[in-house]
Amino acid sequence: MNGGSMDFLLWVRGTGFNIAMVVLIVGVLVRLIEILALGRKADLAPRRSDGKGSGWRTIFTRSIPPPGMLKASPVTYIAGYIFHLGLFIVVFLFVPHILLIKDLLGISWPGLPSALVDAVTVITLITMVAVLANRLTDPVKRFLSGFEDYLVWALTALPLLTGYLAFNHLTPDYTFMLALHILSVQLLLVALPFTKLMHAITFVLARWYTGDIFGRKGVAS
Repeated sequence: MNGGSMDFLLWVRGTGFNIAMVVLIVGVLVRLIEILALGRKADLAPRRSDGKGSGWRTIFTRSIPPPGMLKASPVTYIAGYIFHLGLFIVVFLFVPHILLIKDLLGISWPGLPSALVDAVTVITLITMVAVLANRLTDPVKRFLSGFEDYLVWALTALPLLTGYLAFNHLTPDYTFMLALHILSVQLLLVALPFTKLMHAITFVLARWYTGDIFGRKGVAS
């Protein structure tokens, strides 16, 4: 076993992990406080009668493609749904990940067979490549895309790719690839509070707020 690889693995499991968790927790708390501290102007107009519950309803309705959009932009919606669902399965239903969460939080749940999660990882990576190709070839999406969009894509894809390579022992040095996988996850966690990845935490709040505003005005959201 390579001593350098083992030192690298011990570092990412120890010091690197602690740094990533502190940055993640503090960063998310600061962003949430920042968002909530913005407040909300008092709405002096009376709420429309059909607005009650609009915020809560929008949390779910915004998960469904608007009429016609599935046909107009199939890659965006189909690949987008698949890779988000795939990410959820890989992160929360892979047994080693569940065991890590149990060590951290003391809670656990049943996982899926490793072979199934492995297949989901491949499908997720393929759909992510499709989403990236669509962004690069669509003139409008390419114009609207910035460095952060590609950075977020890379930070999301790297843990999947390194995890797949490590799990299937597809590199000469398994220890190094495992350490690289853990490091890639930590980079994702560190970047989460400061990039568009934050939507993984704020999407519920954002949808509720949008739905509530629309409901007050008596329009569908």
